[in-house]
Amino acid sequence: MADTIPKQQKQQTIKNEVSLKGVGLHTGKEVTLTFKPASVNTGFVFKRVDLENEPIVEADISYVVNTKRGTNLQKDGVTIQTSEHVLAACVGMEIDNLCIELNASEPPIMDGSSKFFVEALEEAGIEVQDEPRDEFVINEIVCFKDEKTGSEVMVMPADNYQVTTMVDFGTKVLGTQNASIQHISEFKTEIADARTFSFLHEIENLLENGLIKGGDLNNAIVYVDKELNPETMDKLRVAFKRDNISVKPNGILDNLTLHYPNEAARHKLLDVVGDLALIGTRIRGKVIANKPGHQINTQFAQKLAKYIKAERRSNMPKIDYDKPPLMDVNDIMNILPHRSPFLLVDKIYELTETYVIGMKNVTMNEPYFTGHFPGKPVMPGVLQVEAMAQTGGILALKSVPDPENYLTFFMKIDNVKFKRQVVPGDTLIFKLELLAPIRRGICQMQGYAYVDGKLATEAILMAQIVKQK
Repeated sequence: MADTIPKQQKQQTIKNEVSLKGVGLHTGKEVTLTFKPASVNTGFVFKRVDLENEPIVEADISYVVNTKRGTNLQKDGVTIQTSEHVLAACVGMEIDNLCIELNASEPPIMDGSSKFFVEALEEAGIEVQDEPRDEFVINEIVCFKDEKTGSEVMVMPADNYQVTTMVDFGTKVLGTQNASIQHISEFKTEIADARTFSFLHEIENLLENGLIKGGDLNNAIVYVDKELNPETMDKLRVAFKRDNISVKPNGILDNLTLHYPNEAARHKLLDVVGDLALIGTRIRGKVIANKPGHQINTQFAQKLAKYIKAERRSNMPKIDYDKPPLMDVNDIMNILPHRSPFLLVDKIYELTETYVIGMKNVTMNEPYFTGHFPGKPVMPGVLQVEAMAQTGGILALKSVPDPENYLTFFMKIDNVKFKRQVVPGDTLIFKLELLAPIRRGICQMQGYAYVDGKLATEAILMAQIVKQK
């Protein structure tokens, strides 16, 4: 049975702090970025050490203020520009908690990719923390589409976090490109060194508006989508501090060689990973982005964040009844000491280190219906709590090597709420979650019972695991 129980991964941070120096793409200012370890459940936070009181801006989708030439955050007047390349590196290295200190408003552009951030995080070392990773499992398709541009981002169920990007800019110089990763572990070798890119007409517009002051030919691929006239050549020579500017046969401004034929699509994938980091939780699902950009990426992230919040508020477990349960009633009786008519859980569908999902079919044949409101049968609330406790007992006894030799006893019940009646014909779905690691045989759980997708009963249960004498 142990091989069929999914292991919940632990959160991770870095072992040591590490710094990089470079120039901000849009400000042209030298900036130092320092990665520092962070405690569990911190997530990614930016700290502006150049400002009074060193304010913090969390990497949260609610703080996105604009997506012009990057994903820009603002909280209480404090700005973080072009956050996506750094955040992509953090996710790509499977880090959960990190403090990112900056002495300017934007991270250094480096070479326009996530490569140097990944290398710095590798140098710092990865430290596994003593809390399970927060991950949201996608069970249905969630989609966002921009009808004007045709851009679309969606996520569908998958066994792990996967990303596919498809780009089509309608230009001969770039054409149509695709890029994919089947697991986030591929990010480091396949995606991290894909550099940002622009079209020549965009570069001209940015220069005219006083942006990309830190730009040069080493941190952005420039696709030449229009004829280079002498005036444009002069502007580029001044902007990039070069005596000569020319176009290579593949339509790219000179002195830069592509790492991959589809480097543009790979960089778009990098941006998607970085922008979706703002959701604040890991995703188990496949993301497909057609013609992605920071605007639609963050619009999709906002929609998905709201969806996740709503799903977690209802907390209703999704069960695939076409698959056999993890444990049937015979397996349950091998662990729990209860027997009919007091065994109140029929099946276990999921069992991890921190939660369990079980089920009970409530039938008219339940013995308590003969005396509990026989004219209008209702399952007693105390038995609903007992059924939750028995389901939780499966989780508690998972912490010992020989559960058949242990018993669990109630110590405390708090915050019990009955939301609706449970009657014959109902199917009760139970979810019990540990509120803290089990220590010295004491376990505390939040329990929920659902009927028809709606919360029926909830309670906080405390029990003690005791070895039978």
